Amino acid sequence: MNLLQLQNWLDNTSFAVLFTTMLIYWSGAAFPNLPYLPALGTAGMAIANLCIATMLGARWLEAGYFPLSNLYESLFFLAWGITTIHLIAENNSRSRLVGVVTAPVAMSITAFATLTLPSQMQVAEPLVPALKSNWLMMHVSVMMLSYAALMVGSLLAIAFLIVTRGQEIRLQGSSVGTGGYRSNGYRLQKAGELISQSSAMIADNNGNGIARYESTNNGKTAVLDTVLASTIQSPKSDTQDSQPLSPQRLSLAETLDNISYRIIGLGFPLLTIGIIAGAVWANEAWGSYWSWDPKETWALITWLVFAAYLHARVTRGWQGRRPAILAASGFVVVWVCYLGVNLLGKGLHSYGWFF
Repeated sequence: MNLLQLQNWLDNTSFAVLFTTMLIYWSGAAFPNLPYLPALGTAGMAIANLCIATMLGARWLEAGYFPLSNLYESLFFLAWGITTIHLIAENNSRSRLVGVVTAPVAMSITAFATLTLPSQMQVAEPLVPALKSNWLMMHVSVMMLSYAALMVGSLLAIAFLIVTRGQEIRLQGSSVGTGGYRSNGYRLQKAGELISQSSAMIADNNGNGIARYESTNNGKTAVLDTVLASTIQSPKSDTQDSQPLSPQRLSLAETLDNISYRIIGLGFPLLTIGIIAGAVWANEAWGSYWSWDPKETWALITWLVFAAYLHARVTRGWQGRRPAILAASGFVVVWVCYLGVNLLGKGLHSYGWFF
């Protein structure tokens, strides 16, 4: 088997593995009591990540340059980045919901690259003069990794909105600005901590609407304090139609909010470094640091959107629905920056144009 045949086999295999992994994650969400599905989903993501990495490595050996010169290669590199960030996020959050939102996106990217792009765009070709530079790896790889991290963070923010049904809830996450450490009305305690109360459910009579649930397992006690009315109603609103979220949903929402913030916090510096490296490369190739090319303009818009997100969380202490909506809008902006400019109009960065 030569390198070209290996690439063809691996790109189809990665699509098949990601499709199966997506079904596993969705089945795990529908049937949470099945014990082996989370491990199978994680294994599927790891296998897909390895297949894509091997395919890109084989293409690197065949072409003699880092495989980021056209749309086909960049799509697979993006899928590899998303699966890598997914594994990091899932390991930190311990939530199977991460794969529910990331697996279909990674699968769709590989399907688009493998099944939709014309065959002539999937063939490694000699680099155009502007790409014959060491900046190809330094700039493009960092930008693609930033896209992957920002997409995963935005997807987790969308998952947060789904879990909370778009309601405004109080969280005790990791925002550090004013109000960033406000009390959220519920607290998770590790099993084994000493509990002064022994009743199965103790209602707080101080008017705060807090109830304590206790469960015992193997002699150890876990306590979850939760707000019975978890939604925050507007002072001008008298409606009480929204149902309070369960303690499990609140715990999952806090996890998603926290890990989304951390992943976006990883992607934003990568985006900043990538833009700076691109400006230096543009000055070497075209004699100008910034030319307001469509890709450059949308990269700046993407940077501003996620800068606003981090500013709101770091300096204002925003958590929950408002920053999640901002991050969700960032998901669309990233796709416009990465792929939309190739669909909307040609420019200096349109090497992946396929019309």
